[in-house]
Amino acid sequence: MSRVGKKPIPLPKGVKLTIGKELLVEGPKGKQTVPIPEGVSLRQQDGHLELQRDGDDKAALHGLTRALAANAVQGVSGGFTRELQIFGVGYKCEVKGRIATFTLGYSHPIEFYLPDGIDMRVDKPANNLTPLILTGSDRQLLGQVCANMRALRPPDPYKNKGIRFAGEQLRKKAGKTGASGGK
Repeated sequence: MSRVGKKPIPLPKGVKLTIGKELLVEGPKGKQTVPIPEGVSLRQQDGHLELQRDGDDKAALHGLTRALAANAVQGVSGGFTRELQIFGVGYKCEVKGRIATFTLGYSHPIEFYLPDGIDMRVDKPANNLTPLILTGSDRQLLGQVCANMRALRPPDPYKNKGIRFAGEQLRKKAGKTGASGGK
């Protein structure tokens, strides 16, 4: 049994909460709303946010709401960062404004539009590896944007070329070896 919902959420300085039908979290990096389901109540006291549930049948919603609220508080105060890596000879990315242009070995460049609230920068490439740093205050949106970028050219199983998450463990398949076994 998880006890995530019982853990209080510390509120950093500069974060303002408004509790109503939904939780509105405002901070230096923006504002977010978190839905509050029936049977879960919130209470702000002593620089912490505490959640209570009506009964054990609301345990899953209790933990979910607490996790969403904690992500919103962390997002508006400090933000989130994800790192992707482009691996491959000739594979690159350029960012101009809200448009990221990828060159990934296809016959055409791919333009990727960054949604509002997500910022991206491309670091200097080294050893056929180009790091992409994405930052944003909404954890779910940031993860979805990273997944969509990775889907443009997922790592192939033979040479591991493509876009991958930093620290992602890849399995490399062995290719064909030798002649085809003829006479």
